[in-house]
Amino acid sequence: MKRQRVLGALAAATLLVAACSGGTSGTPEPSMVTELGDNEASVKVLAWPGYVEDGTTSPDVDWVSSFEQETGCQVEVQTFGTSDEAFTLFQTNPTEYDVISASGDATLRLVAGGFVQPVNVDLIPSYAEIFDDLKDKDYNTVDGVHYGVPHGRGANVLMWRTDEVTTAPTKWADLFDPNSPYAGKFSVYDAPIYIADAAVVLMKTNPDLGIENPYSLDETQLQAAVDLLKAQKPAVGEYWGDYTKQIDSFTNGNTVLGTTWQVIANVLQGADVPVEVVKPEEGATGWSDTWMINSKTEVPNCAYRFVNHITSAPVNIQIAEYFGEAPGNSKSCELAANPDHCDIFHAEETDYWTDVWYWTTPTADCLDGRTDVTCTDFAKWVEAWTEIRSN
Repeated sequence: MKRQRVLGALAAATLLVAACSGGTSGTPEPSMVTELGDNEASVKVLAWPGYVEDGTTSPDVDWVSSFEQETGCQVEVQTFGTSDEAFTLFQTNPTEYDVISASGDATLRLVAGGFVQPVNVDLIPSYAEIFDDLKDKDYNTVDGVHYGVPHGRGANVLMWRTDEVTTAPTKWADLFDPNSPYAGKFSVYDAPIYIADAAVVLMKTNPDLGIENPYSLDETQLQAAVDLLKAQKPAVGEYWGDYTKQIDSFTNGNTVLGTTWQVIANVLQGADVPVEVVKPEEGATGWSDTWMINSKTEVPNCAYRFVNHITSAPVNIQIAEYFGEAPGNSKSCELAANPDHCDIFHAEETDYWTDVWYWTTPTADCLDGRTDVTCTDFAKWVEAWTEIRSN
């Protein structure tokens, strides 16, 4: 597992929130490619670690060389550790990168800033094979216009040490109980987007708030989530962003209950640490990544063909197995080296994902369709998270 999904670096918040503070309406729409021509010489990719491997990390892990040989497009990759870092790189170097693998907590910021272009999915054959329930989402499609090709997904799940937590938890509310016998040993994700996890809890425990989408919170709803997180804070033993930190903490027993990813649980179980995970009954937040193309790219042919290659079934499954997530291509599972991989990550279980709320950039335009109120944007979420963590 390579990824660090921390949204830290709050000091850079003013750089990160400007493009999403007013939603996506009114943003000039870059032109869409209508046909492909001859390939250019190269393509530069900004990606999560583990997504674009060319044999440098390990000679056994290489799905880039075949693309280079087939197309003549030489691939240069730069990795990033957080969505905020990726957005900042795009904002400060708008012509530097041609393609990006963006999570849902960055995609709308990229669209709103005009940094990525509408994608003509008819020119990307692999798009037809992407799971239908990953298409046309708020974080990758705006006003019916596609801004990329879905890549993979995962749910944020609840993990516990079975030798310490004697009764298996079934609800996120167990992680928000300051009177829990395990208070002080909670492991909580360290990011503004974690506010959505509190909102998921409130959707069930306080329905009078009227929360319909955990990323679409008006001022009253946001304050309720902040209050819940402040009440949780005394019971938190660790706020984590680096996955290795959580692995160490669960291994040594400093934390015994927390929010995690399936791949972290797999690593711990592989090291004989007694942990189990569950997607709680309230549902969960999660991630779904999208390959997007820079609106100012000068290599559209290589860019389009790279996106098609990286989301094709034989490549998509290699990435999913190497990284640890469910593939986005519906034809990938039959090609898995580990026949249990797609079962472990629920890749083909449509029902599993119906109550998974994929990370989405909060915007002032309410994502739940409300027009009678203004919702809180990512800037306000960053402010709220800073307040929670500093008190």
